[in-house]
Amino acid sequence: MTQPSNEVKYLLFDVESVADGALIASTRYPGLELSPEEASERFRFELLKESGKDFIPYTYHFPVAVVIAKIREDYSLIEIVSLDEPQHRPQVITKYFWVGWERYARPTLITFNGRSFDLPLMELSAYRYGVSIPAWFNIYDKAFEQYRNRYNVSSHLDLHEILTNFGSSWFRGGLNLAAQLVKKPGKIDVQGNMVHELYKAGKLSEISEYCRCDVLDTYFVFLRSLLVMGRITAERETQLIEQVRTMLVEQSDAHPAYKLYLSHWGRL
Repeated sequence: MTQPSNEVKYLLFDVESVADGALIASTRYPGLELSPEEASERFRFELLKESGKDFIPYTYHFPVAVVIAKIREDYSLIEIVSLDEPQHRPQVITKYFWVGWERYARPTLITFNGRSFDLPLMELSAYRYGVSIPAWFNIYDKAFEQYRNRYNVSSHLDLHEILTNFGSSWFRGGLNLAAQLVKKPGKIDVQGNMVHELYKAGKLSEISEYCRCDVLDTYFVFLRSLLVMGRITAERETQLIEQVRTMLVEQSDAHPAYKLYLSHWGRL
């Protein structure tokens, strides 16, 4: 369903990605003739020893699913789309993401902790695949007008930053906790660390469906944040939530994730 650009005020999104084992092998272990999988495992082991965490930095990643919720100015949800579905080609996903942002007249991007992962990854993907995004890199404008300025919430509203006062505190628990605090499912049967195995198995649709659940959680966290900030009333939040519940019921046959999400709704 195509919407006129002036109807979309916000683009709320989530990215699922995997590490590029071949890139890791060639940049970190040149001459060792490691396979992509061997290089990735070695890097993860080294990271685990250094920091206690084995998550490979985004600089080695490429996107395999980007799901976007298009939102009106009144905060109602228009639709949820997965870019380049069902092929999920990284270079096409990247192009669609940035071209879409321009096409919809540069709406506010909304993420949960996207400042430190999702957006840098999509910027680096533009670098990798040669996608020109001059409007986003308006680095010669006044600092407060630059789209990439951390405090320009008209450009990018990171809900994690709102909850932590721009990194002043540590929100331990992430999106899963933020969603469950408002009685939404949070993580269900797929965790972020499972994406790589799903990708190796060719289960791109499963990754995309998992990403839809994260987008739903993020949308509900967005609504509660708006309530806390006084942008909407409790009655309006309830109304918007019920509209989304109706949409999920209507589309549950097409999206298994919606049926799963509904089955976990309100269990807390």
